[in-house]
Amino acid sequence: MHWSGRVTVISILLLSAACATHQGPSKQTASIDKVKAQHAKPVKTTQPTVITRTQMADDVLLRAMAQIGTPYRWGGSSPQTGFDCSGLIGYVFSQSAGYQMPRTTTEMMQVVAPQIERNRLRSGDIVFFATNGGRRVSHAGIYVGDNRFVHAPASGGKVRIDSLDMPYWNKAYLQAKRYLPEERLASSF
Repeated sequence: MHWSGRVTVISILLLSAACATHQGPSKQTASIDKVKAQHAKPVKTTQPTVITRTQMADDVLLRAMAQIGTPYRWGGSSPQTGFDCSGLIGYVFSQSAGYQMPRTTTEMMQVVAPQIERNRLRSGDIVFFATNGGRRVSHAGIYVGDNRFVHAPASGGKVRIDSLDMPYWNKAYLQAKRYLPEERLASSF
């Protein structure tokens, strides 16, 4: 959730708490209100909030960065159990953008989504690697900007940020995909 949305939610909670301290209406006022309520038409009081791709990407990045230091665990998909690379991506996208990502990097690459040129990467894009040589995907991470990505590297490692410019990652780089939408999304609290 973007910071302005968080401020709105906190403000609503504070106002609700302030209203809860009111002693309530008298019996006469309560019966008048009851009659009015029976004849009143429902009024929609909330407007949808417009969420941009940038806000979604910010939420993805904040959630991913919060996992830095979490131990690697093959098959892991939560902060409690640890993460492998696809488990980290699945967890982050589910928790921050509401997306159910496939469980494996191979399946993620098969999802129909725009393939992004390396010089056009944006925060929140998924970068794929062939760490076993060849052209078969075996690793993935979330692009954070400035030619860096966050990922769960391997056994004995922890979630961390690395640079695409490092010779190992540069050589293993396959492609990137953009799963976050380009357009604005409407959401309601």
